[in-house]
Amino acid sequence: MRILTRAATAALLGGLLAACATPAPPLRTASTDPVVLVSLDGFHPDYLDPSRTPHLSRLARDGVRAAWMNPSYPSLTFPNHYTVVTGLRPDRHGIVQNTMRDPALGGFSLRNREAVSDGRWWGGEPIWVTAKKAGLPNATMFWPGAEAAIGGVRPDRWQPFDYEVTIEQRVDTVVGWMREPVATRPRITTLYFEHVDKAAHDAGPQSPEALAAVRTLDAAIGRLLDGLRAGGVDDEVNLVIVSDHGMAAVPLRNAVATEDMVDPALATPVSSGQSLGFAPVAGREREAEAALLGRHARYECWRKGELPARWHYGRHPRVPPIVCQMDEGWDAGSREWLQRRDRDGVRGSHGFDPALPSMRAVFIAHGPAFRRGVTLPAFDNVDVYPLLARLVGVAPVPNDGDPRTLAPALSD
Repeated sequence: MRILTRAATAALLGGLLAACATPAPPLRTASTDPVVLVSLDGFHPDYLDPSRTPHLSRLARDGVRAAWMNPSYPSLTFPNHYTVVTGLRPDRHGIVQNTMRDPALGGFSLRNREAVSDGRWWGGEPIWVTAKKAGLPNATMFWPGAEAAIGGVRPDRWQPFDYEVTIEQRVDTVVGWMREPVATRPRITTLYFEHVDKAAHDAGPQSPEALAAVRTLDAAIGRLLDGLRAGGVDDEVNLVIVSDHGMAAVPLRNAVATEDMVDPALATPVSSGQSLGFAPVAGREREAEAALLGRHARYECWRKGELPARWHYGRHPRVPPIVCQMDEGWDAGSREWLQRRDRDGVRGSHGFDPALPSMRAVFIAHGPAFRRGVTLPAFDNVDVYPLLARLVGVAPVPNDGDPRTLAPALSD
């Protein structure tokens, strides 16, 4: 009897140890309910107001919303959109800036179509690639990274980004996909709108133009909901609505010329705006550092390996040797660029410290997978990816997110 007890005890202990040593399998869902991931570029949580955004406000009230979502550093469009779909911070997935350089690949910018469509720039694995590898239909109606064959894999349905594709065309295309039979209906779809970001950049985040764009996109969400309802699939689709960052007001006179930050003979600017990178000229490193490093009147600069730890930034080879962060409300650019822009009025900018309230992003989720009437505390945008993987029903690839963060949002 004693021998049996010891054996049973040993077996039980071995099982417990094995369970502790082996990570728990990822939470999966057997549902075929599709997921539509919507980006409202530049949409700050404070834009939500029932009188201005009735459709978005209703989704937030009846579903799940976060107090706000924290963007990753730098708080720019391409780095943060790609973080949402990979769960990796920019320092890990390699899209470290909207404008960057790579010794092997050359230059990258938002308008460089050749670079944007080159899969070698895009590290990690976006959710549509994981879905495709699992044999699940997928589609993108624009999203940074969707134009490239990442790891040799493209979305099932995609097209180059085109400003001329109207809001209505984008919405109606996605509605058409959602009405397809389950066998072909995309399990994960992205839908992107740049309109608030553009209006806020041009005229300021609280300008009549920006607020009009907010109302226009709320109407687009209403059109999406009406289309799903008319197709009889409104109770099947899980909507996850996010933005990449917020926006701060910048008086046009608040600008610093990069030539005044450091002599071009000492360092070359790799990126400008609010989060700037400089590459010292060979042999002039000490002089460049002496000019740039430390606190200045409107900005602060660090060596890439000495940036604030909370930014999780500075290890990737594409991060320039010196990074400068502008203070909120200040831009930086070449003297030639500054001379071309007006000196009066206000514009909008982002790329400032992600901890600033002005940089906060929005998160709303609604659908059969989500609880109703839940407000979550603020969280980092890397945590969206584990949620997407669970909703789509795929095992998440390695990422920086925490699946526990958004678990309280789920109905099961």
